[in-house]
Amino acid sequence: MDKYIACVWPRLEPFLIGVLPATPPSKFSMHYLRKMACYVRTLDGCFPRLGWHMWRHIACGKLQLAEELAWLYFETFDLLMPRSAEQRLEWAEALSQCHTPKELDRQRCKLSVDTLQFLLFLYLQQLNRISLRTSLIGEEWPSPRSRSPSSSSERDTKINSQNKNWDDQAHLSFIQTHLSELLELLVEPGQLSSSGQVLRDSQLTSEALESLSLLLEGSVSHSRTVHPIHKLLSRSPLQSQAGFSKLSRSYSLQQFQGFLHQALCLNPFGISTCSESGKKLAWALQVEGTLKKAKIFRNAHMAPPGSRLLLMSQVCKQTLAKDSEKLNNANIKLHRCSEAFIYLLSPLRSVTLDKCRNSTVVLGPVATSVHIQSCENVRVVCVAGRLTVGGSSHCTIHALTPTRPLLLPGNVVQRRQFQALVEQKFHEWLLETGQRQELDSLLPPALTPSTSVDHWPSSHASNSGPTVLKEQQPEQAMGRAPTVC
Repeated sequence: MDKYIACVWPRLEPFLIGVLPATPPSKFSMHYLRKMACYVRTLDGCFPRLGWHMWRHIACGKLQLAEELAWLYFETFDLLMPRSAEQRLEWAEALSQCHTPKELDRQRCKLSVDTLQFLLFLYLQQLNRISLRTSLIGEEWPSPRSRSPSSSSERDTKINSQNKNWDDQAHLSFIQTHLSELLELLVEPGQLSSSGQVLRDSQLTSEALESLSLLLEGSVSHSRTVHPIHKLLSRSPLQSQAGFSKLSRSYSLQQFQGFLHQALCLNPFGISTCSESGKKLAWALQVEGTLKKAKIFRNAHMAPPGSRLLLMSQVCKQTLAKDSEKLNNANIKLHRCSEAFIYLLSPLRSVTLDKCRNSTVVLGPVATSVHIQSCENVRVVCVAGRLTVGGSSHCTIHALTPTRPLLLPGNVVQRRQFQALVEQKFHEWLLETGQRQELDSLLPPALTPSTSVDHWPSSHASNSGPTVLKEQQPEQAMGRAPTVC
């Protein structure tokens, strides 16, 4: 039986890419998501696929979210889905042909998502929820040497810099702590009590288990082959351990939950393992400087797609360049790099710049997101599915994105430059990642007065609080206005 011991761990990408690095709306609590789970199963057109039209009805009418914020989460979830570059390109082209809000809404209504997976995705946003009790305990006792009371913007910046998107230990802890509620969202309404609680003899369907594969994957007896959770449990010995009934073709919820609690472990391809046992990366070009203090590790030699990582830490006063298949579709983290010039010229999955300063970073096409966090005086050149900036100052960003840039709390100065990069190789990269080739329509956005929170804040004003910016009329717009959270 030893060969049928399962190891299950949280997938990296839903936490790294799917969870927005900001405090989620209060209406994403279990109380409201439980109501939504029942509502979508009883309403026509919501199950098993949820379209934009019905999600907007639920988000704006029931959860009291702004429409653009509702679309932000819907669009972010879609970034996680395994679509081909051709499909991404076709979708981007269709959006580019929309010249009025009505045309744009009509096109958005063509997009739908898996309902149960989307519920799990919304619950996952609680990863960065702020615990007031923890915040109070962590505050320093006032003393003559302590700083004066933090302003709200400073507090927001501190909170934002502590996001857990890369913390694989936090991912495991989150799943272990909230497993019962995650499974409850997948249970059919008929198996809930009148108070909305799960009954002792509740069952989990095979379809619900397949939705859980958004969050969990694993292997058998430390095998190198990684499977989504629903395929992992296709083996009969594991099915019996997880409480599968051949008669009902479903799993006992109580037994399945116990099975997962025993099988859950730390992601063997996470950043903790990568920093401890990952391989060092040889550089194609190192113009100057030494790598004595730098820590550069990768796990592409053993990680499955979606879990490939490259960690670069403390790269100082160096010029480095790399264009290699070893970087293809990797999730990159640049940490505490300073006075460096870094060129990562391969197609990438996601990129995070954390606490970097006085550096220039040039990236190949990024399929999902580029996140700039707690950086100072950095210049970034990229093409990406999404750009987010938080807690940063004096940054210059040359970017092309099909989505609105997302500005998180704590930015002091943000020079907004969106420039067309039209070299032939860049066009090839755009096609590979499903981005539009018609770049000349993306011009610098019009700067609007900062007297209203509905407009782009002034370049010297810190922004805090969830605010969504209004988009200009198509004939007046000079680019995409950013979304501010």
